[in-house]
Amino acid sequence: MAVVDPVADMLTRIRNAYGAHHNDLVVPCSKMKTSIAGILKEEGYIADYAVEDRDISITLKYADGKPLVTGLKRVSKPGRRVYVGASDIPRVQNGIGICIVSTSMGVLEGAKAKEANVGGELLCEIW
Repeated sequence: MAVVDPVADMLTRIRNAYGAHHNDLVVPCSKMKTSIAGILKEEGYIADYAVEDRDISITLKYADGKPLVTGLKRVSKPGRRVYVGASDIPRVQNGIGICIVSTSMGVLEGAKAKEANVGGELLCEIW
């Protein structure tokens, strides 16, 4: 059975793995999901990721036994795309979280997209 929304599937797998206190998980590979994993590592939400054949292996990160990711929200969906301009990129949880935007410069974290003055499709929010 084909997955209709691969990014939402990845976010759900991460949410479920944190909820079950797993140390790592595997998701099917794509360029967008690899970019999202890179942003999550760069921002400190996951410990590491590695691309192996057709899968991405993600190592989760905990602080004092509690997950660093407390919430994941898919904003733009296949049935309803959400586009934002550079000035309309939202602050997530009053600056505590991040948003991920697919721009013409690639997949960027919201603050970096705003800094580069580019907008695009608002993929998800993470806090």
